[in-house]
Order: sequence, then structure tokens, then C-alpha cells
Amino acid sequence: MRKLSNLLFAFLLTAVSISSYQLSAQSTDEFKILVDYLEANGNYINTEAPSMIMATEINENLKNKKYLVIDIRKDTDFDKGHIKGAINLKSEELIKYFDKKIKPENFEKISIVCYSGQSAAYYTAVMRLLGYNNVYTLKWGMSSWGKSFAQNIWTKNTASTYVDKLETKPNPMSEKSATPVLTTGKTDAKEILKARADMAIATVYRDFITKPEDVFANPTNYYIVSYWNEEKYNNGHIPGSVRYEPKKAFNFVNDLTRLPKDKRIIVYSDSGHTSAFITAFLHMLGYNVGHLAYGANGYMNNILVKKGEGWNAFSPSEINEFPVATKELTAPGCD
Repeated sequence: MRKLSNLLFAFLLTAVSISSYQLSAQSTDEFKILVDYLEANGNYINTEAPSMIMATEINENLKNKKYLVIDIRKDTDFDKGHIKGAINLKSEELIKYFDKKIKPENFEKISIVCYSGQSAAYYTAVMRLLGYNNVYTLKWGMSSWGKSFAQNIWTKNTASTYVDKLETKPNPMSEKSATPVLTTGKTDAKEILKARADMAIATVYRDFITKPEDVFANPTNYYIVSYWNEEKYNNGHIPGSVRYEPKKAFNFVNDLTRLPKDKRIIVYSDSGHTSAFITAFLHMLGYNVGHLAYGANGYMNNILVKKGEGWNAFSPSEINEFPVATKELTAPGCD
């Protein structure tokens, strides 16, 4: 009888422990913990982002050992031509490389390079959110390094196809709603951040890309975020898009909670660089998000060019002719 009582007691104790754990897990708002931590530690997205470096600066520092260039393009493309001294690395290996293979603090600037600057912007945002404050994306990507790189990327994808489809009337933000539920199982902010960053790095970047033709054909399929200032937004924006003020919109107490949880969010800016930064941030917070490829340059480039300085238009003047290396270099120890 005593043995049976002991077994019953042990069973009840286990049940209580499990229930307590489940209740604790349910009451832990990982989303809020993560947002509070990021806002208390630099609030990067709302202060510094985007972090970009120009091709001219990299070219001027090719012999500077304090400058590191990480090229995340396919190895076959890297072999055909890359920035001298660059390291070829798969994007999913970035965190491991920073943690195990180098001392990031020893570099003045670490530049992540891709084809257009957009995927590199996404990964730069992840690394910045992890606290690596010396990481930058090469603006316009390798397209800014030489004409041969630009012709099938930025030169090919700049367009003015949908200028006559733009609207000027403002659209209201979504009502406040419940925020995403993160389930890393962690309660410490740094551990939640690391888990979400690992997830973000592992996600295939092309899953975030939405083409202009898809958005203009079916704008109601998305919640479209125009990450532009008021002047640019009022000049003409994608039908149905909602303006979110740069460097102010995504604080918890402001408009971060005015994003739908049940609809695909598409963020766009002028070039696709800034929106890639925002996409990384929102993805890490659990939103169903993507960004518009090439930004406004992909559908109203002629207007951006005409507007001039400050409108971030891609044009032939953005293309340099800097020296290219062709000998393969790989990141030591990344296997």
C-alpha cells in the first residue's frame, strides 16, 4: 500500500511539474523579451540601419588588413571574378565564421558582398542585430564594382514599367494586433536572439524575394509596407501600400504592433537594400515577411533618376571599373 502511495505521489509530482513548465512556457513572451532587449541595446533598426559601404571605399582599402571582404556569391561566380583579397563564404556559415574563425573586433570594417547588395543587406542586418557593429553591405553589390557584374543584375532589373499604376492617396495602417509567438524555448534575451539569428541565417534568402509584377498584379494579396518618408510616398506609391516612417516605425510602442500576423508583409524602399534590412529584423521577430526585389528602382527607376540626389536611383554612374581577381580564395577552416 505504501509503495502504491509513493507511486501515486511521484505521478502527481511529475504532473504538477509538467503543468508548471507548460504554464511558464506559455507565459513567457519571447517576442517581447527580444524586442525589449534589441531596443535597450542600440535599437539598431530604428537608429543606424541600413549600414552600407561604397565600392570606392573598399577599393581604396584593398591593402588595409583592417578591412575584410566576405563574398557570399556562388563559388563558380566568385572564381570568375571577385574583389582582391575577398573570402568566399556560404551565407549560412557566417555566424560560425564570426564565432569560430576570426576575431571580428580586430577589423575596422567587414563588408558582405553579393550580386546586387540585397541579400548581403539581409545578412548584414542579422549580424548587426547580433552585435557585430562593424559589418556593412556593399551598396549595389558587385554590380557597382564593374560593368560585367552589373549587366545581368542591376542594369537588367531596373525598370519603369508600373509608373502609370502608382497612386498618391494615403492608406491606413493595420489595426493593432497580437504579436507573433516565438517558440525557441529560451527565456534569456541573448539566447532567444541567438536562436532566431541561427534560424534567419539558415533561411534561404530567395524565399523573401517578391517581384514587382506579382505585387502590382495582386496588391491585395499582401500587406505592403512603404518604408519611405512622406515626400517620396506622396509622390507615388504602390496601390494599397502603407507608409511606415524610416527609423521610427518599428519600435514596440509605435507601429511594430501594427503589422498583421495573418498576412504576408512585403516591405519596399528605393533600392531594396533598406527593405532587406527591415525584412531580416521582422523575420527574426516572427513575422511572415518578404521584400520587393530592387525596390522602387524595379518599377519607377525613371522617376528616381529624374528626382536626382536623395532618391537613390540606380544608373550607369553607380558602376565603377575596379580591378578584379580570379584566383579562388576560400575561408580557412569552414568545411
